Amino acid sequence: MLYTPQQTFRFDALSVCLYNNEAELALDAAQFAQNHLQSVLKQKGTASVILATGNSQLKFLEALTALGGVDWSKVTFFHLDEFLGIDAEHPASFRHYLRERVENRVKPFQFHYIEGDAPQPLDECLRYTKLLQAQAIDLCCLGLGGNGHLAFNEPSVANFNDPHCVKLVKLEESTRLAQLETGDFPVLEAVPQYAFTLTIPMLCSAEKIICLVPGKGKASAMKQMLQGPISEDYPASVLRTQAQAMLFLDADAATML
Repeated sequence: MLYTPQQTFRFDALSVCLYNNEAELALDAAQFAQNHLQSVLKQKGTASVILATGNSQLKFLEALTALGGVDWSKVTFFHLDEFLGIDAEHPASFRHYLRERVENRVKPFQFHYIEGDAPQPLDECLRYTKLLQAQAIDLCCLGLGGNGHLAFNEPSVANFNDPHCVKLVKLEESTRLAQLETGDFPVLEAVPQYAFTLTIPMLCSAEKIICLVPGKGKASAMKQMLQGPISEDYPASVLRTQAQAMLFLDADAATML
């Protein structure tokens, strides 16, 4: 079943679709992603996708992997970010999250993971950059951090003209506190202070971008993203300059607009 957005509108170049609830948002975003990938595979024979993690992606990924209609054996996946210094079996690892929710379910052609525990982190940035640059990115899936970060491009490190594709960044305390609330770390001191992230220009290079923002907890962030200035002080505001981007939000996330 497809849901019709409650409203559709634009903020600058950004298309916005508003849904009654998260379930409707997730299913429609999954259908949009499915349709786009079907079109890309028909035209090119292969497709490349960047996936996000976090609570905002759970229902979307469940819907997307259950829909069918995509030859996943021709799709290569990447992901947005990973904590520095944790292994792939750590419950907070984004490799762990995506292996369980995507790779093990759809058996893609390849899933290129950022190796958070790589012994030479700067070499890992270079390795992952080369993998990303080996093909065009057809779809980039995003969530929204409470402080406006995209991937781990925090306000303190975001650069709309970043010369890098992948970099190491220091995480802000608000981001580390949010990770603590997931229950995957026992104390704040156990939450890594640094992480790998794809940069803003790398994300914006994708042919299509979808950003999913459900829940009342993101209402203030949503207001700042859409109605504040376009600025590196609020990294997600860059999506308002991207005509290929679509924002999917639910009524709870839109309460302050």
